[in-house]
Amino acid sequence: MSDDDIILAELDDEALVQQMQDDLYDGLKEEIEEGTNIFLGRGWNAYDILTKALVEGMRIVGEDFRDGILFVPEVLLSANAMKAGMAILRPLLTETGAPKVGKMVIGTVKGDIHDIGKNLVGMMMEGAGFEVIDLGINNPVEDYLAAIEEHQPDILGMSALLTTTMPYMKVVIDELKQKGIREDIFVLVGGAPLNEEFGRAIGADAYCKDAAVAVETAKTLMKRKHNVAAS
Repeated sequence: MSDDDIILAELDDEALVQQMQDDLYDGLKEEIEEGTNIFLGRGWNAYDILTKALVEGMRIVGEDFRDGILFVPEVLLSANAMKAGMAILRPLLTETGAPKVGKMVIGTVKGDIHDIGKNLVGMMMEGAGFEVIDLGINNPVEDYLAAIEEHQPDILGMSALLTTTMPYMKVVIDELKQKGIREDIFVLVGGAPLNEEFGRAIGADAYCKDAAVAVETAKTLMKRKHNVAAS
């Protein structure tokens, strides 16, 4: 471990931001916790630590994941380190009412118990400044509807890894239409057996092939939503 000789507390702010981005890239959870606490001790507000060190760090991770430089196990380590920093910052962010990019409900569909991809999307979305409500695995349509009613999210994310559970996504979307709330929410779908054509066929707003694309798509949709609201 070559970082042993780096004493985080001795770095100036700029160098510490850079070091935290590197530590996040390397998935070093304890270093992220330490760096977060050092910044808080220096009087930084939680939102600045989140955006400048953590979100920016995860953006780089996301890009390298998209470009095939990093792979799922490495990204999960980074996301885990990010989570450790978020655990310290979340209560402070809530207090200050820091701006959220948007809110997302995410879950694996009924009959499917795969969650690595979904967890990755959830963590990356959180890293990009979204509030994420994770429903876990094996969700019937009622679970999605209840969560939408309770949390009023901007985005619903559904994931499936089995070809047999893919069609259930359409069941959920059809139910949203039935209830008259389909227009109120963006629906993103993802999972290994899916493709763009399938996403279109079931009436989703977008198919996201991986977590990095999910974050980019979600940000684009939220911008569009804000522009419409403003006009």
